[in-house]
Amino acid sequence: MIRAVIVMNTQGKPRFAKFYDFQPVEKQQELIRSVHGVLCSRAENLSNFVEAESIFGPDSRLVYKHFATLYFVFVFNSSENELAMLDLIQVFVETLDKCFKNVCELDLVFHYTKMHSILDEIISGGQVLETSSAEVVKAVEEISKLETASNSINFVSKTVSGWRG
Repeated sequence: MIRAVIVMNTQGKPRFAKFYDFQPVEKQQELIRSVHGVLCSRAENLSNFVEAESIFGPDSRLVYKHFATLYFVFVFNSSENELAMLDLIQVFVETLDKCFKNVCELDLVFHYTKMHSILDEIISGGQVLETSSAEVVKAVEEISKLETASNSINFVSKTVSGWRG
């Protein structure tokens, strides 16, 4: 089971975090700081796999990828395959690139809800749902169309009720 997905910049500032097992906000912040401490102390030539038992408790592993100024981190237990998790990070990043046309840190900051939609199409409740970037992009585009249509209906409804009032 996937326990958490964290995206943070190289200074340790979280840009996105989703925990699949309940953690109070203070504990989440502590965990993110601990993960950053581990990642920034690792040499470039080490593997992207880290035993995370000291941070997240027994049976916890962490895999990460460093892209530009961001670390993409997945925390999971032994029921998940490490290489599959590394591949899932790649799917997540590829999907973000397709949705944001070459994703950057500011996209993550200003499009937080879209990030959640993308991740929710890939992972739900800590379980992997979809591993195809193309399928995730299709689903996110459908969601965007529905949101646009809903916003248009709400605007028309508010406008019409304003004329009557």
